Amino acid sequence: MPDTQLPSFSSRVLDWFDHHGRKDLPWQKNPTPYRVWVSEIMLQQTQVNTVIPYYRRFMQRFPSLKQLAQADLDEVLHHWSGLGYYARARNLHKSAQLIVAQHKGRFPQAIEQVIELPGIGRSTAAAILSLARAQHHSILDGNVKRVLARHCAVTGWTGNAKIMQYLWAIAEELTPAERVADYNQAMMDLGATLCTRSRPDCEHCPLAQDCVALSADRVAELPTPKARQTLPVRDTVMLVIEQDNNVLLEKRPPSGIWGGLWSLPECPSLDQVEQVCQERWGMQVEHMSALSPWQHTFSHYRLNVYPCTIDISAYPDRVMDDQRYIWYNGSATQKLGLAASVRHYINEYKTA
Repeated sequence: MPDTQLPSFSSRVLDWFDHHGRKDLPWQKNPTPYRVWVSEIMLQQTQVNTVIPYYRRFMQRFPSLKQLAQADLDEVLHHWSGLGYYARARNLHKSAQLIVAQHKGRFPQAIEQVIELPGIGRSTAAAILSLARAQHHSILDGNVKRVLARHCAVTGWTGNAKIMQYLWAIAEELTPAERVADYNQAMMDLGATLCTRSRPDCEHCPLAQDCVALSADRVAELPTPKARQTLPVRDTVMLVIEQDNNVLLEKRPPSGIWGGLWSLPECPSLDQVEQVCQERWGMQVEHMSALSPWQHTFSHYRLNVYPCTIDISAYPDRVMDDQRYIWYNGSATQKLGLAASVRHYINEYKTA
């Protein structure tokens, strides 16, 4: 139980924030709902230092919600390339269009309306409205979960519904009536800079005196990690088909891995390359050569990629007649959304 002789939880958090909190992040300058929203989506699953250069480039190209809504999805994905978890970019773009269509281009003020937008959950909605509009909402992102799970010694995976409900109750009880924006930012900062997953700096934490996990020597084991599962492995063959130093790319389906991005065409196995080229594009394969494989790890499986160069007798018009395909030369004018690993591979291949 908290020590009643200590200042309140929130007052210690706010005092720490006043002296040590981050106050010069790009989205903290002119914190409009749109700017904060973009930052919160980018910060899902991604650290601040990684996000900052992407955020600056994104906001330079799409400085307003209306401009994002009017943009082509391909260009949005192009500016997201390298951040990963591309569903975030697709949802951001779709939400911008919905806000224009349903809310006259103004970011909703009611948290229920914000949660209805694609890709925005309760904590993200609360963060946007509290940081940008000073509304009174508690948040519970990954950093805050970690701080609360350790301070109150909450055992159990924080993704579990019951554990989550319990943590929400704690978060709501501790959120102060005043300075909610500063408090929420402070809680995120605490988790990101002091109460980190590994090697937490408990010595400088304003909550150390009544942190149950620290007093019980349980900081390293909390929050309880999700039970590890062996990642399955999948194989695919990626076809490297060139024409005049251009590489054939295929647009992936809108959902799923690398959804909506351009990638090298795939086929299940090397044995099926000739059949796929004939049936899909009417191409006659004259020669094929396997290149060095590479592996990409997603959150729920590992993908073994076996690239294969294809020499063909002619380049049929069927490729250009289908909007799913494009010849890519890597120039700056081709602002395509490519998965970072695929872009890297193509660049490596073309310079080899």
